[in-house]
Amino acid sequence: MMGLIGWSVVVPTLAGAAIGIWRDNRHPGNHSWTLTLMIVGLVIGCLNAWQWVAKEEKEMRAEEDQG
Repeated sequence: MMGLIGWSVVVPTLAGAAIGIWRDNRHPGNHSWTLTLMIVGLVIGCLNAWQWVAKEEKEMRAEEDQG
């Protein structure tokens, strides 16, 4: 389970970094799109992992109450 949680954070973070690198190379500007989109990807990944863990915990508690 921990591996799945890790991947749910890593994939959006790397995707944000890759899109940011592409954006910085195509349209250079005053600020770093790479850093900005990497942080956005990290936040999205953490929210995704948090939601997934909360759902799993809720299911585990429901199973405990039934059995």
